[in-house]
Amino acid sequence: MLNGHDIHQLGYKGEGMHIAVLDAGFRKVDELTAFKSLFENNQILGTWDFVEQETDVYEDNWHGMSVLSVIGSNLETEFIGTAPKASFWLLRTEDANSENLIEEYNWLCAAEFADSVGVDIINSSLGYTIFDIAEQDHTYTDLDGRTTPISRAAAIAARKGMIICSSAGNYGNNNWYYIGAPADADSILSVGAVYADKTSTPFSSFGPSADN
Repeated sequence: MLNGHDIHQLGYKGEGMHIAVLDAGFRKVDELTAFKSLFENNQILGTWDFVEQETDVYEDNWHGMSVLSVIGSNLETEFIGTAPKASFWLLRTEDANSENLIEEYNWLCAAEFADSVGVDIINSSLGYTIFDIAEQDHTYTDLDGRTTPISRAAAIAARKGMIICSSAGNYGNNNWYYIGAPADADSILSVGAVYADKTSTPFSSFGPSADN
């Protein structure tokens, strides 16, 4: 659908690009064959766990591994990601066992770090609306790109010159069916999901943001 193979045939496979993946963990990325070339060619520039304050991100949640596979996996004749020649920072900001506002501040810290090491693109398949503590919950009116900590951080990161790619959210089937923060941030790319025939999936979150 996206014709990524055409881009590869033109010679664009992510060479020279530095991508930070912000997620909940990258379980077994250091062991799986799909990522072997990233390590052999020193394309993993570094890791940091902003939740546990440590370097090991390979023991945690699988979600970041799945996201990274779409971008950086390199299995000839089986599956090749969109940018298998890019270099990556793997940054854990999300604690998958809970949902608390501090994770937005973890994201902010990771974005600031990404800027400091010269990252070109931040990929963030994360979104925040409802938390374990009700007092922390966002309202729809908060999704104006200027209110939630993570959306404010994403907008600043974009103005620093990084391309910020965010999940729109998977709330389409829920009582809350809108996008989540930071998908409402100004000047970033917020991406929803579609089926192979390009129709929207029912789980993908809906816009618009509160400021339309």
